[in-house]
Amino acid sequence: MTGLALALVFGSAFVHAAWNLLAKRAAGGVEFVWLVALLVSLCYAPVLGVYLWFERPEFTLQHALLAVGSAVIHVFYFVSLQRGYRAGDLSLVYPLARGSGPALATLLAVLFLGERPGLQALLGTLLVVLSVFVLAGSGGKRQGGAASRRAVLYGLATGVFISLYTTWDGYAVAHAGASPLVFMLAGEAVRAAVLAPIALRNRPEVARIWREARGATFGVALLSPLAYLLVLTAMQFTPVSLVAPTREISILIGTILGARLLSEGHWRRRLLGAAGMVAGVTLLALA
Repeated sequence: MTGLALALVFGSAFVHAAWNLLAKRAAGGVEFVWLVALLVSLCYAPVLGVYLWFERPEFTLQHALLAVGSAVIHVFYFVSLQRGYRAGDLSLVYPLARGSGPALATLLAVLFLGERPGLQALLGTLLVVLSVFVLAGSGGKRQGGAASRRAVLYGLATGVFISLYTTWDGYAVAHAGASPLVFMLAGEAVRAAVLAPIALRNRPEVARIWREARGATFGVALLSPLAYLLVLTAMQFTPVSLVAPTREISILIGTILGARLLSEGHWRRRLLGAAGMVAGVTLLALA
């Protein structure tokens, strides 16, 4: 993996952990996901306009269909993630989601994209995934058994959707030649359109989120696309099977944020898992 790819992926990890902290604090549902998608489309429209004016990227029917498919997967991803955050701690749901995702993404990249990661990369991936489950621990200190189980299930379900959109979007930008910025924002627009009927049927909840969590909503809308744009750019010249696990350094950052800012427990276990995480990422970076 090149130095530029590492810089892009590590930068994405910091931004990703930050917006997940904001999403956890917002504790919204479908209405929050819709507001974020709508704000992303509005806030990034000027950036897209400038890019289209100067670069004139190709955007084919295939790219458009891939963007629609990506949007559908992302709808399930965001809804599952938000439900997980409503049921459990950031330091439980986030590691489970981010850790189960790369293992599946690597498997899908091997099966469907023809990638062949080396033994070192596979060992690094395995170490990352094992460390995530150490980080996850046994649940949050304020959670009951049923809530903890729901949080674990939502975290793992989110990981499945992460693996799907990582492989799908990796194909779009690396094999089909879609522009990362155009592809991402097209998907956001589709996501906003798909969720609009549901959100608008529950206007009081939309108004409540806007009133009580406006700052968090704007923060997620600005940071989430930036984090993923950095990853999509890296995937243009780096195999998905290396990018997907390496970006999971965000788990270390997210765990620290959950423990320090949200006062979540299991700190010693988290440190042990974080050490394994750093080792796994190092193996991937040197692969």
